[in-house]
Amino acid sequence: SVPCSAILSSYLLGERLNLLGKLGCLLSLVGSTVMVIHAPEDEEVTTLEEMTSKLKEPGFLAYAAILLALCFLLTFYLAPRYGQSNILIYLAICSVIGAFSVSSVKGLGIAIKGFFAGQPVLQNPLTWILVITLVASITTQINYLNKSLDIFNTSLVFPIYYVLFTTIVITTSIILFKEWVTMTVIDIIGTVCGFLTIILGVFLLHAFKDMDVSLGNLPQVLQNEQPAPVTRDDKNILIEVDNSSIGPEDKPKVFMLYT
Repeated sequence: SVPCSAILSSYLLGERLNLLGKLGCLLSLVGSTVMVIHAPEDEEVTTLEEMTSKLKEPGFLAYAAILLALCFLLTFYLAPRYGQSNILIYLAICSVIGAFSVSSVKGLGIAIKGFFAGQPVLQNPLTWILVITLVASITTQINYLNKSLDIFNTSLVFPIYYVLFTTIVITTSIILFKEWVTMTVIDIIGTVCGFLTIILGVFLLHAFKDMDVSLGNLPQVLQNEQPAPVTRDDKNILIEVDNSSIGPEDKPKVFMLYT
């Protein structure tokens, strides 16, 4: 989503995509590829009954209770007080609610497959619970995301929201579907490295969005950089002692040699 939105906005909306932005898109694609290669294989959940048993597990119930408590704390206490000044408040609400929206989409996908297979999914209460949860969560996400975009810079909102939302979704998948139970150490490291590569790509894409950097002016940009100060050796150094009482042209210079 991040590279596609950047490329489409460059061609359709006339927004400039500089060299660092293109590198950010490339890093996002590379990180996504690494994550897909090392992605865990989730357990087969094909019916709403299996989905219900997953949702009733104590680990997920405790996790969902913590998310709900955090969401209420952010919405009713922190948002009215610090939402206008802290960018993390509204985005944290969107990310926490995203855990419920992703789980609802997963369950509704199973329900739709069961509906076309002739299963009585409409009589299952879980179907309607998932529909209500999905509508409520998406509405809340859109509301607070628009509030954040009205106050803060778009180039800051989307990278932070992407990282928070993806972290919450990965954690939810681990707890609900136990996707990482059968993963090897190499796959875990590969998945984490892929995710960090995506974060780096998103950072390059948005943090240096307004800089005029391209392959054509790259040598000029590098030449305009200030030279680094010269560091002298501590063992053999000449220290000039200044005497301000004497004029600049007649001022004697005294040097002390340390060895």
